[in-house]
Amino acid sequence: MIEIELLDHVISFDPATTLGPGMFIALVFALLSGYPVAFCLGGIAVIFALLGMALGVIDPLFVTALPQRILGIMANFTLLAIPAFVFMGAMLETSGIAERLLESMGRLLGKLRGGLALAVVLVGSLLAATTGVVAATVTTMGLISLPAMLRAGYDRSLATGVIAASGTLGQIIPPSIVLVVLGDQLGVSVGDLFLGSLIPGVLMAGAFATYVLVISHLKPHLAPQLNPAELIPMQPGQLLRVIIPPLGLILLVLGSIFFGIATPTEAGVLGATGAMALAALNGGFSRSRLSKVCDETLRTTAMVMAILLGSTAFSLVFRGVGGDQLIADLLLNLPGGKVGFMAVSMLTIFGLGFFIDFFEIAFIAVPLLLPAAREILGPEALIWLGVVIGANLQTSFLTPPFGFALFYLRGVAPKTITTQEIYKGALPFVGLQIAVLVLIIAAPPLVDWLPNLAAS
Repeated sequence: MIEIELLDHVISFDPATTLGPGMFIALVFALLSGYPVAFCLGGIAVIFALLGMALGVIDPLFVTALPQRILGIMANFTLLAIPAFVFMGAMLETSGIAERLLESMGRLLGKLRGGLALAVVLVGSLLAATTGVVAATVTTMGLISLPAMLRAGYDRSLATGVIAASGTLGQIIPPSIVLVVLGDQLGVSVGDLFLGSLIPGVLMAGAFATYVLVISHLKPHLAPQLNPAELIPMQPGQLLRVIIPPLGLILLVLGSIFFGIATPTEAGVLGATGAMALAALNGGFSRSRLSKVCDETLRTTAMVMAILLGSTAFSLVFRGVGGDQLIADLLLNLPGGKVGFMAVSMLTIFGLGFFIDFFEIAFIAVPLLLPAAREILGPEALIWLGVVIGANLQTSFLTPPFGFALFYLRGVAPKTITTQEIYKGALPFVGLQIAVLVLIIAAPPLVDWLPNLAAS
């Protein structure tokens, strides 16, 4: 107990019980300041480590564990999947394969009422299975499909909503980078997470496609039917040449993981190599494009590793000042048991998704929830929890007013489209995402069936 005399009052506090909450509050204010997350985490860790040692709360020998933790991160084979999948998606986007896929599906489905919007959902699902990055998918579809939908007379809110929603499918449809990070943080197999997220991802994409078809027929003015004479005929051979290569690459990558032929990291390298081969076959491979893809991959990977190193330092010091035990005790004593834990943890992650990227959430929030999750839900439920967190993050990335996908679309949308129209278009899809999220929370077999089947 430390006593501080301030004017006529004596203030006493116990460093062992106050440094943990103080560290968490300091992190919140640092994140809200807009300063880079990695430096917020690392800086607060250094400040509170020095403060803890000065007050006798942390043994200086405790902090020497940090280099070993960092070396453990650098030796983590699973994390190598991140640059591999980022490279694969960036190569498919930069080489023009994604653009041709969108154009071809639009021509194929253009005769249907709402066909262009349906094409966006289908291509968004395919791009999600190749890029795994929300920003890349939303930006690509916003630049290519939004002008075509506006020229066809589509309602602006419907057009922007379906693009933003389809872009977020990269959070849940494997091989999602979100799931790679969550698998590492939860200590579960990334391959099992990919298997577990397959049905929820298909349900999410199916819900979007169904909504587009239903709303197009209930309110025809929102999605006018195109004049068949204006559509350029699409030969079956042309369509197959456009769809089969990226689809084959997806099946090759996911199939090698699901059938145990390759680890997610090895499959990611296979996908990156296949993406370069497809780009070369389609005339989209050049030294300048390769340089651009490598630069994007390096930037994303460096950002992830910087955040991971900062969060490692933060979590070590946070544990040293007793913060992890404080969080665990709080979660374990919530009313309602599993229901109370899931409600609080999911609402927390949903709220964090408004302000910070999924990397920060995975590296900050998930380790704090993990001890309580193991005790309340059991180790066997961690794969289900990882998929639920991924679906939750997908929902928060689309929810106004701070959804990241909406900001990405706002950056490429014409100035004639207002931000309010983008928000309005996103709301029905947010409702669909929440419905699917509630469904997989209420019915864990939707997640567990495929991993259990593979294990047997």
